[in-house]
Amino acid sequence: MLLPLSSSTQLSQATTSRMPPLLRPLSPSPSPPPPKFLRRKQPLRVRSLHAVQPYDYEAQLQSHSHRSSYLKIAILGFGNFGQFLARTFVSQGHTILAYSRSDYSSLASDLGIAFYRDPHDLCEQHPEVILLSTSIVSTERLLRSIPFQRLKRSTLFVDVLSVKEFPRDLLLKYLPPEFDILCTHPMFGPASGKHSWAGLCFVYDRVRIGDDEARVDRCDKFLGIFAKEGCRMVEMSCAEHDRYAAGSQFVTHTVGRLLEKFGLESSPINTKGYETLLDLMENTSGDSFELYYGLFLYNDNAMEQLKRMDMAFKSIQNELFGRLHQIYWKQLSGNAEVARDLDMMRSAVQELLSNGAPPHAEPPLDPDNATR
Repeated sequence: MLLPLSSSTQLSQATTSRMPPLLRPLSPSPSPPPPKFLRRKQPLRVRSLHAVQPYDYEAQLQSHSHRSSYLKIAILGFGNFGQFLARTFVSQGHTILAYSRSDYSSLASDLGIAFYRDPHDLCEQHPEVILLSTSIVSTERLLRSIPFQRLKRSTLFVDVLSVKEFPRDLLLKYLPPEFDILCTHPMFGPASGKHSWAGLCFVYDRVRIGDDEARVDRCDKFLGIFAKEGCRMVEMSCAEHDRYAAGSQFVTHTVGRLLEKFGLESSPINTKGYETLLDLMENTSGDSFELYYGLFLYNDNAMEQLKRMDMAFKSIQNELFGRLHQIYWKQLSGNAEVARDLDMMRSAVQELLSNGAPPHAEPPLDPDNATR
């Protein structure tokens, strides 16, 4: 017989109450209340890329772009000119490594530059750019000492020497064909570029740059260092540079050294032109004789310029003596005393012009300080 639902429930409860506690069925837990959803008035938005986790692509892209805007540059030859360039490189945020036969570790540390005494250790750091800043006469020896096998095969080599065809030929001779070559000449130095590079001439020749976009971009970034400082960027071939430089740089150094040998001194009544000559002498006397010798020896056009200067000086000398000779003979027949005075003056001028120059200065002991 079927019992009513209420009686069945009462019977079940009575039976359960008489069972041992461990055998009693668990009472069902009450159902949780339905969740309450909060409705946002504004959509979720990212306030800062730096707050996003590293999985965020946009943050990674921004970080990569920041890092790639700077170069890792190794300067081989950390003398006066290498240090001069390094200070500006560091100020722009580039990572600088340096190597030199002389110990500049303390100075490099003050500038925030990693200094290496062994080129193998430096090359193992895989710099993107190798900058040659040694003397002209030391360039070939330096190139032979570089362990190219420790560098990336697409490394960019840059020289900053004062002559261009000579280092270009050496780089093409010694570098593996996978390496890029950029020949440059900052036509200023620690004296002329002490306060600013703005308006100063920077000559460059892309001798061998790979077609890969990354390699072209790297070359542009290096040139951008000088453009950012306001340099007047001039692109021309190495042959053109040497032809022009023989008529400007070599002549400038020759005149400056001539004035130094002459013993030019300041006076209380200096004219602007005389001040210009004093400045020229000061700028050129700060460079070593080895630099001047390199400009003469490694530029095929320098000998021609030297001959032209010698001919010009002799032409002026002959013009002066020719005029003096005319006056001398005019006075000789009329006034013996005046003729005698003119003869003595002529002898004195000839003696002054025929005096020998003092011995050449000795080249510096450190080739890194000598030249570019």
